[in-house]
Amino acid sequence: MTTSVRDSDTLTRDALAVLQPGFTGTSAPAWLLRRLDEGLSSVGLFGRNIDSPEQLAILTEQLREVRPEVLVAIDEEGGDVTRLEARSGSSFPGNLALGHIDDPDLTRAVAHELGRRLAAAGVNLNWAPSADVNSNPDNPVIGVRSFGGDPELVARHTVAYVEGLQAAGVAACVKHFPGHGDTAVDSHHTMPRIDADLDTLRARELVPFQAAVRAGSKCVMSAHILLPALDAARPGTLSPAALAGLLRAPESEGGLGHQGLIVTDGMEMQAISATWGLERGSVLALAAGADAICVGGGLAGEDTVLGLRDALVAAVRAGELTEERLADAAGRVRALAAWTRSASRPGAGGRAGSALRSDPGIGLAAARRALVVTRPEKHSGPTGPLFVAALTPLANIAVGDETPWGPAAELERMVPGTRTATYGSTDDDAGGAILAAAGERSVVAVVRDLHRHPWMAAAVDKLVAARADTVVVEMGVPQAPPRGALHIATHGAARVCGRAAAEVIAQG
Repeated sequence: MTTSVRDSDTLTRDALAVLQPGFTGTSAPAWLLRRLDEGLSSVGLFGRNIDSPEQLAILTEQLREVRPEVLVAIDEEGGDVTRLEARSGSSFPGNLALGHIDDPDLTRAVAHELGRRLAAAGVNLNWAPSADVNSNPDNPVIGVRSFGGDPELVARHTVAYVEGLQAAGVAACVKHFPGHGDTAVDSHHTMPRIDADLDTLRARELVPFQAAVRAGSKCVMSAHILLPALDAARPGTLSPAALAGLLRAPESEGGLGHQGLIVTDGMEMQAISATWGLERGSVLALAAGADAICVGGGLAGEDTVLGLRDALVAAVRAGELTEERLADAAGRVRALAAWTRSASRPGAGGRAGSALRSDPGIGLAAARRALVVTRPEKHSGPTGPLFVAALTPLANIAVGDETPWGPAAELERMVPGTRTATYGSTDDDAGGAILAAAGERSVVAVVRDLHRHPWMAAAVDKLVAARADTVVVEMGVPQAPPRGALHIATHGAARVCGRAAAEVIAQG
């Protein structure tokens, strides 16, 4: 069978439309503008693309000069995962802090303020929030990105976040369907597996996603996770049972009834690319029911876009992907782009939008409310200059290693004479080294997920045993505080969380 020139052009435009690629630089390269003119309908932004809100607004305007209804997507969760403020740390606490406070109105207002800033800079699709139920405390990639371990709590805050974000005219994208919380490995590196049965998934992992779909979330992001209860051969992103079945099917047929966009997690992640390959994996994802292919966190050149475009066109011609499925996916992308354009008009947020007002200070106020301070009896707190020791684990890829964290900078400003240093798992006897470097200064040990890192726990034990005035600041998922130390749990490592902790420490 031959394909007409018109059909060929339509196929090419549809294949470009379903891609959400990244690029390098803080202005749009010529190749990207050219592909937008040819049918590309989405662009993904990362920290490398952003210097300031003003620069970002100019960049997004460049894109819209070529394609007014372009989806400009970003991974801006707030908290530990920020692209808008990758160089300074986020102005908003992340999900765990909001879940700990458990005030859905606050979560809605925080999401709305974050969405307002995104919209002002021309971003209209946010790959957030994480709707994962953090049921495994050893999870290396979710942790503080989750609202918590209770499905109903996660559900109500996921809904509030979606409502706040979309009232600002920014489409929400709940992730990582069908749930990344009960995993012990990171899908950036390998294939996670959850061996729960379908009843368990429905009672735990799927509860927040069902609530988000009912609340009108415009987008759901699939996870590269193997769930044998759904599909023993393929992970969620590539599974028709997970996407076309469980996520898309009506509730009357046992599905969640999602009719909006389905976007994949990054396709260059090893869970997909190391087994199926980028191009083959993308074909399988579209055939399974995904509508948009997220790629560009690591692969950010024109060759990636052209390779994927050509692979999708070839798959249609070979009968591996139907033309109708590709056209349906492209149509959903364009429909969401059209919604974001209408939602950005004044008053388009409706009653939900009109009830939410701009509050630039809400992030710090929320971070202060999220603190839990455990002060042992007779612990007077530190006095005089401090020695702030950051015990730093390897950052997971979603967070990135360029974003500063911790209260050190704020304490240097608040407490004259304070010194700071950073220690890692390769440092021999980190506790002893900290004590030697601290001298007479009171020690503030700053940790993330202390329970997951034996070297970190050993250092903290040594510090607490040696110094009665030691302060431990836990900026990850808190467990039982170490005995004898003033312990501050921030429930996240955003810049505002560090400042909130520093205020408590500086007060003694």
